[in-house]
This record gives sequence, structure tokens and C-alpha cells, in this order.
Amino acid sequence: MASNLVSYIAQLLTPDMIARIASALGLDTNKVQGAVNAAIPAVLAGLTGVAAQPGGAQRIADTASQQGGSLDNLLGMLAGGDQASLAQSGSQIISSLFGARDGNALAGAIGNVSGMDPRTSGSLLATLAPLVMGGLARQSGDVSANGIAGLLASQKDNIAAALPAGARELLGGSGLLSALGGSAQSAAASVGQTARDTAATVGTAAERTAATATPSGSRNWLYWVIAVLALAAVLFYLFGKPGGEVAPEAGAPGPGLTVGGVDIGQQVQDSMASLQTTLTGITDAASATAALPKLEEISGGLDKVAGAAGQLSAEQKAALSALVGPMMPTLNGLFDKVLAIPGVSDILKPAIDALKAKLTSLAA
Repeated sequence: MASNLVSYIAQLLTPDMIARIASALGLDTNKVQGAVNAAIPAVLAGLTGVAAQPGGAQRIADTASQQGGSLDNLLGMLAGGDQASLAQSGSQIISSLFGARDGNALAGAIGNVSGMDPRTSGSLLATLAPLVMGGLARQSGDVSANGIAGLLASQKDNIAAALPAGARELLGGSGLLSALGGSAQSAAASVGQTARDTAATVGTAAERTAATATPSGSRNWLYWVIAVLALAAVLFYLFGKPGGEVAPEAGAPGPGLTVGGVDIGQQVQDSMASLQTTLTGITDAASATAALPKLEEISGGLDKVAGAAGQLSAEQKAALSALVGPMMPTLNGLFDKVLAIPGVSDILKPAIDALKAKLTSLAA
């Protein structure tokens, strides 16, 4: 069993593999490395939460047993540049174990701390998921529900310590970190205390400077102002910088889109996130055929949303339009890209045309 599961999985990804991922995503290698460093503990934290649910450990064990024996093959696929197949498998893992909402939360947190847009961080997450599962299976040795649950439970402290502060804050409200319990809280408290100590140290230094900078009582007020401003700047840097904020994303659901107890806004967001993930995994006619049932399922969900939308007020309809509209350029680009793949149009064009029409109607 690994002494540190996070480190073990991270070490599987060589600099060359990171560079290949970065090239495929069109990003800087350092940015991708930072995203990978956030993604591995984030996925493991989510898996720890799934394992704590009834039947969750068995679902993880079943998935891990499928991936663990082929870990070398998975690494070979990544080293050989076959990321599309990895991403397709990873999308299925994320969907089956986490669902659209939590999968979207994971991708959003990873994107926030690394500066990636949600679609790119989602692609990276899908690429890494099979490798994380494979590493988990190999290190467990006992690929059973009890074995997997025991390994994840023993790694709570390591997982919590490896989570970047920004990701920890974003995922804290999603429930994905609930199974880490005191480990996550201790890690957060440690980061917060370090920040407070640093702020206090700098503030004290500023006060000393203000007190000794001039013997003239008539100017003491100016240096006190400088000290206060210096302390405020440090506090803003530590607690208010953009990396720690939850930036509003295009298409984030707003309040007031609930009909009959159903949050239509969240349903639409989940549908669009699932749609992006599904479309990204389509690379040929075979993967298009495999993706068709999922696209039809998403289309059916949008039908239900459209039916409920008839009960919305004019203001709510405007909010729904504001939710869908910003995402249409991205989705239309994905639609066009998928339909341009040889052999795919014959399989998916009717389904994609229906999806485009329904989304366009919701965005109107």
C-alpha cells in the first residue's frame, strides 16, 4: 500500500506526459502541471466521499478493477498521444461515480485554481480519471469494496494536505470533501493560521516603521495611515486575490428558476456540462454510436425543461435565456467539430440538430 497515494499517482505522470497533455490542450506546461497537482487530490477526495455512501465503495471497486490491470496500457496511451480514448473512458468514470453536478464542481474547482476555462479543465479531468482509478487499484492490492474504502480512509490526511486552498474552498460547499472530515478542516485551518500570522508579522513591521520613521509628532498620523494601508494590502493579497474568488461563469444558474420544487437552472447547467463532456469524447464513428444514447438522454431532459419553462414568468424566462445564451457559441463549435468527423454526421446529425433547436429555443 502506498505511503502517500497522491504522490504515487502524481509520479506516474512524467514531465513528457505533462508536456503531451499541455500540447493537446494548447496550454503552457506549468499551467497544466498546476492543474494536475490540484486534480489528483480533488478526484481522490471525491472518491473518498463516494466510498462513504451506501454501495459507493463497491461502485469504485468495480470501476477500479476495470482500470487497475491496464494501468501500464493507460500510461502507454497517454505517452503515445492517444488522449481522446482516455478522455472518453474518463468521462464515463466521472459520470458514473460523481454525476454531472459533482463532476462539474470538480472541473470548475480545478479550472479556478489553474486559470483554465471549464471546458478545458473538464477535458483534463476526464483524461486523468482513468489514471487515478488505475493507480488506486494498483496500490490497494485488494480491489474489493473493503480494500478500496480502507485505502481511501487511510489516505485522508494526505489527500487533504495536497488539495490547494482555492480548490478546498470551492469544493467545500459541494459536499465532495465531507468524507475528509477533520482532515480538510485541519488543512484549511493551517493555511488560514499561516496567512493570519503573515499578516500580523507584516502589520507589526509596518507599525514599527511608522513609529520610528520620523521623530516629528506632526507627521506621525501619516505613517499610521501608511501602516494601515500596508496591512490592508497584505490582507487583500492573502484573502481577496482573484485566485481565491469564485468567479461567475458564463451560464451559471441564477436564483428564481425553480418550478414545482425543481431547479430548472441547475438542470440546464447539468445538461450543458454533460453535453460538453459527451461531445468532447467523440472522435470517430464508433464513439459517436456509443455517445448517441447519452445525447438522446440529454435531449429528453431538455424537453422536460422546455415543458416546465412554460410556467416561468417573463423575468424568469429572461434569466433562463441568460443562462443558456453565453454557452451557445461553445456548444455550436463543438457540434460543428463533431459533425465534421468522417462518418459521424450520418449517426448524430438528427440528434444534434434536435439539441441545437432546443437550446436555441431556451436561449431565445
